[in-house]
Amino acid sequence: MHTVDFTPLYRSFIGFDHLANLMDAAARNEKQPAYPPYNIEVTGEDQYRITMAIAGFDENELSIETEHNTLLVRGQKADKTEGRRFLHQGIAERNFERKFQLSDYIKVTGAQMSHGLLHIELVREVPEALKPRKISINQQSTVKVEPQLLNEHLAQVSNA
Repeated sequence: MHTVDFTPLYRSFIGFDHLANLMDAAARNEKQPAYPPYNIEVTGEDQYRITMAIAGFDENELSIETEHNTLLVRGQKADKTEGRRFLHQGIAERNFERKFQLSDYIKVTGAQMSHGLLHIELVREVPEALKPRKISINQQSTVKVEPQLLNEHLAQVSNA
């Protein structure tokens, strides 16, 4: 496997260094943990849901945080194995930490647990200033300049 050099992106595109860093991090061959399993689904236009299988965890053993376009889900299992003897322990009750990179304007709107599944709801909220807007085309110019006022202004500028 060969690596891709993103250095030309840093020289050519101003303000896209975050994107280049994300691509560089994704290109690295870092092994991601497989536990806990999860799904990412589109539930509507600009709406998403992450579902994680976290059987055996209570709500107070979980933490969900967002910081700088990163969603971090942690599970800290309290040690309850004292006095218990297992012939076979197939249910994973281990701590975990799972990170998800979020796009700009993705916000976590809520989380709920049911039947051993943690559902995290996300929505993309693009600010009004960045949304496309329709510009109407008028037949008449909206700015009228009186020729006499323009000549007086030009005379004032040349005298100064």
